Amino acid sequence: MRAGLPSAQTRILAVLAAFLAGALALFTAVWLTLPKEATQVSSVGGPFRLTDQNGRAVSEQDFKGEPFVVFFGFTNCPDICPTTLFEMSEVLKRLGPDANKMAALFISVDPERDTPEKLKDYVSSFHPRIFGLTGTPEEIATVEREYRVYAKKVPLKDGDYTMDHTAVVYLMDKDGRFVAPFNLKKSADEAAADLRRRL
Repeated sequence: MRAGLPSAQTRILAVLAAFLAGALALFTAVWLTLPKEATQVSSVGGPFRLTDQNGRAVSEQDFKGEPFVVFFGFTNCPDICPTTLFEMSEVLKRLGPDANKMAALFISVDPERDTPEKLKDYVSSFHPRIFGLTGTPEEIATVEREYRVYAKKVPLKDGDYTMDHTAVVYLMDKDGRFVAPFNLKKSADEAAADLRRRL
């Protein structure tokens, strides 16, 4: 009986290897026949027309030619938004003069309260390369869809409201294409080094 064991094991391994090879071939064939855009994550982001903190109309074209990061939030946010913008400011400081070769966009998910004037006051506490953007509810809804952002008004007991929203920092390349979520959990020096490679 023992003499037959290696032969049985060999047969099982051969069947398993053949199955895995077939599965790999099938996956490769499906992957290669998919349209190119279906195999990329470049569907994040897109054209927008918003208003900056100075009341100036801006679009994605204003940031072409330089990498930029995008973060969605609102000025009444108690913790995540100011913390993220502070961390981004520290990264931009580490870039020194190179910070002028990129931009950080803070797009409001609360256009009802976040006027250009309010955004101007808010972003003045952070690095000057952080731009506050707002717009009509329809304009904001469009850019939220393009960036796959979730945002919802949450009523509070006192009749006021807060916003629940996606808290991802999107890194976009010089052509406005999505690269990856930008990691602010590493040190400011490491994050700045990541950005400098894209300038």
